[in-house]
Amino acid sequence: MAERSAGGARLLVVVYAIFAIAATARSAVQLFTRFDEAPVAYLLSALAAVVYIIATIALSRADRTSRRVATAALVFELSGVIVVGTASLVFPDAFPRATVWSTYGSGYLFIPLALPIIGLWWLRRTSTAAAGPRAHGA
Repeated sequence: MAERSAGGARLLVVVYAIFAIAATARSAVQLFTRFDEAPVAYLLSALAAVVYIIATIALSRADRTSRRVATAALVFELSGVIVVGTASLVFPDAFPRATVWSTYGSGYLFIPLALPIIGLWWLRRTSTAAAGPRAHGA
């Protein structure tokens, strides 16, 4: 079981790292070359990049503090996807350019919506497994 958890953790970290690199590169180009076109959208993309970086680092570490930071980052990310996704549908004029989280990450095959859910599930699953049988009864 530990092997499967380690493999799942590595895959999760790799996917987050890819999103961190992609979102950082995209937002940097947007902010430095076209900021005046859609400042809110581009700043939200930069925020998403920072969250992906934090999540990547926190998920790559196994200590208790990193798990807490990862949980907070993933909850923030999921909230951001839901809020920005909804706002981009309700107020489309406010988002003349897409962000990573616009329309719930549809431009990225909805991976930005699924990723924090999978990450939170994995953190909970491995937390429960690490705590052992007492976690359910204590």
